[in-house]
Amino acid sequence: MKKNLVSKNSVEPVKVFEGIYRKTLAYNGNIMLCHFFLEKNAEVPLHNHKEHQVGYVIKGRLRFFTENGDFIAREGDSYIFDSNVKHGAFILEDSEVIDIFNPVREDYK
Repeated sequence: MKKNLVSKNSVEPVKVFEGIYRKTLAYNGNIMLCHFFLEKNAEVPLHNHKEHQVGYVIKGRLRFFTENGDFIAREGDSYIFDSNVKHGAFILEDSEVIDIFNPVREDYK
């Protein structure tokens, strides 16, 4: 990436799954910031990845499921998934979240 400033309005959304859309924003060789739009009743299937993931719910409500149990994240909540931890989500209402990945997810560039 060559720019230090990326506006979410300048990035086209990428459909990840039905009802799940991602905008990859600023990143460098170590860390990546993504903005997700999640439609009510959409689902992110159980998966894992080598990157650590920290997230923040801007608006909405979603149920995360992991091998260690489920939890509901609401507006104002943050969450973290360590490297290779299996996780997924069911979207309870239209939501927006910010996710940060370390290291960078090559598949999200």
